[in-house]
Amino acid sequence: MSDTRTSAEAVPDFELPNVAAGPDPFALSAAAADPDTDAVVLLFQRDYHCGNCRTQVQAIADRYDEFAALNATVVSVLPEPVDRARSWQESYDLPFPLLADPDADVSDAYDQPVRFGVLGSLHDLVGRMPVAIVLDVRSGEPVVAYAYEGRLPADRPETDDLLAEVRALRDD
Repeated sequence: MSDTRTSAEAVPDFELPNVAAGPDPFALSAAAADPDTDAVVLLFQRDYHCGNCRTQVQAIADRYDEFAALNATVVSVLPEPVDRARSWQESYDLPFPLLADPDADVSDAYDQPVRFGVLGSLHDLVGRMPVAIVLDVRSGEPVVAYAYEGRLPADRPETDDLLAEVRALRDD
């Protein structure tokens, strides 16, 4: 498991199709400019078939009101085409944005780790590892406040840990 605090990393802006709650397309810069949003929690998923990813988005959805009460928006980024992301949404009815990143361009821009070399790069389920990032957007410009890079498919922060990181922003 790996978690780090950062304060001055450049944060790549992006715009991706959104198949769930919120604007379509979803643009990070627009979310960061929203005066009612203090934090954006980015969840970079592994693959459409990843059971751990599915469990994570459902756990976050069950407690999404806690994120909303902290002025935090959760955004799940799935390295899949829009139709596969839409299938997730039909299954889980997520109350937060679910973005399709079919070429994994945004996942790659955020350095989502891929293991197993060429084999891992050919198949996300085998190679791509989960990442969670909490962005502080209170200034209107996103700044990485916390990043968690999973080293194994099931290695990801608990919902309580993500909520604690968002709360820590409010205490700064």
